[in-house]
Amino acid sequence: MKKIIFMGVICFLLLPPITFSEQRYSPETMEKDLLKIQKKYQLEVETIGKTEKGKPIKAVKLGKGKKSILMVGAHHGREWLSSLILMAMLKDYASAYQTGKPIGEFSSNLLDEVSIWFIPMLNPDGVRIQQGDLSHLNVWERASVWKMNDYSTDWSRWKANAKGIDLNRQYPSGWDDIDNEAKRPTYQFYKGKRPLMAAEVKALSTFTKKVDPLFAVSYHTSGREIFWHYHNKHKNMARDYGIAKKAAEMTGYELTIPDKEAIGSGFTDWFITEFERPALTIELSYLVEETNPPLSVFPEEWKRNHQVGIMLVKEAKELNNKDAVIHNKTN
Repeated sequence: MKKIIFMGVICFLLLPPITFSEQRYSPETMEKDLLKIQKKYQLEVETIGKTEKGKPIKAVKLGKGKKSILMVGAHHGREWLSSLILMAMLKDYASAYQTGKPIGEFSSNLLDEVSIWFIPMLNPDGVRIQQGDLSHLNVWERASVWKMNDYSTDWSRWKANAKGIDLNRQYPSGWDDIDNEAKRPTYQFYKGKRPLMAAEVKALSTFTKKVDPLFAVSYHTSGREIFWHYHNKHKNMARDYGIAKKAAEMTGYELTIPDKEAIGSGFTDWFITEFERPALTIELSYLVEETNPPLSVFPEEWKRNHQVGIMLVKEAKELNNKDAVIHNKTN
């Protein structure tokens, strides 16, 4: 019996990557799309760091504005729909900006004053694993992630990075308050031994401090909800709620305030407390359980989110101008 089990393990570890149809958006496809967009529109692309497996994490700047907003996708492996939405937004906005055409009801010239930094896929290692592609892992790493996945070959529920850390539970704000069942690396919810230990999170936090954005948005799936509140300063409540309300009206998503007992440690929780500026966590798609939303939902989610980025650029511009006036009056 032991020999049979051993041979089964060896066979699993030596299996070639799963062959997929086009019902996914892979890191390789995103890289090809990004290269095409970069060349066509002469955009600034920066490598902000590398994943735990050494994969470059790319950030793309659109616009000439010195001030910016930041939009991030795919903290979680199974949430690659967020990467597709951000890539569609980047391509559509870049085309409009180059030709001077409006983006929905908004002028694309707003990007002359406030730029957008896009990080479409923070966790490409996790996306690969979730899509059943283990080709970037050596034989021992394959055995490790298989164990983290409870020895299941159904990878569709995978959220973590390649080391079994949930990236959106890695930020300092509220990290100490997390005490759940995930005590070791696993496919979801493990917060790590300390905040900011995951390579991807260290890269994003460092980059965020560097570009100092006026707003931050983190796209996730699923549930068609928008979260905006995490220990916001009382003086900022009306401002932050007003921006979130506009995003909710535009997308048709529910505006949600977490329970008082809700824990933090997510990217936008950290951004709100670290920068004292607005941040939104936007959950795409109708609710699905522990898997990715189907690609068929993309047209509907794109329709709902098409103007979100440029609307936030407009809000950021107005907020920055207002702050500048206040600063001038007090000096």
